[in-house]
Amino acid sequence: MPTMRVISVNVGLPRTVNWEGKEFQTAIYKQPVEGRVRVRKENLDGDRQTDLKNHGGFDKAVYAYSADNYPYWQRELNRDELPWGSFGENLTLTGLNEREVRIGDIFRIGNAIFQVTQPRTPCYKLEARLQQERFIKPFQDSGLVGFYLAVLEEGDVAAGDLVELLKRDETSMSIAEVAAVIGDKSDLVALRRAAELEHFPPKVRAIFARSLRRKEALV
Repeated sequence: MPTMRVISVNVGLPRTVNWEGKEFQTAIYKQPVEGRVRVRKENLDGDRQTDLKNHGGFDKAVYAYSADNYPYWQRELNRDELPWGSFGENLTLTGLNEREVRIGDIFRIGNAIFQVTQPRTPCYKLEARLQQERFIKPFQDSGLVGFYLAVLEEGDVAAGDLVELLKRDETSMSIAEVAAVIGDKSDLVALRRAAELEHFPPKVRAIFARSLRRKEALV
């Protein structure tokens, strides 16, 4: 297994953006920062979220994305360069990916402890950040969506810190598997598995349960 490590720590504050004729507030523009950054229960020092209905809170305190995905997107988007933080992530990590990371995984990163809660579901703000129209579906379909982390123990992180897996339930769903269910809820077996997955936050499990009931009603 490759060494898991923090490549970059990225933070950002809300700003007003115009995209596709719409003006909105977003904090998706994250910039790499040097030195150690304090990890709080609901964010990193120097970082904020604007849409607290869909971002932030205990279950989405920190967003992590794999540096190993960047070359793929550089090719797909025909970009010579994508700076760390381009996908709005707080932690750019290497050595782990969506096929391996599972819901409920517990990691020590720096001297803070995190738990994987759910994959990222993209919205139009990612398109604005990358200046890329019609990017939501390709991003979702790729499975390379990154994942949200809850902070179990506060601490601090910095580029270069090791990422250590402390606990994993091998029967849990991977980030890629859950992303596939979100993108296509026609697979009732996978949808039922997601609806019953105890490692999800209750709100997330309830969303899958509602989708399952609707699908079963049509069968």
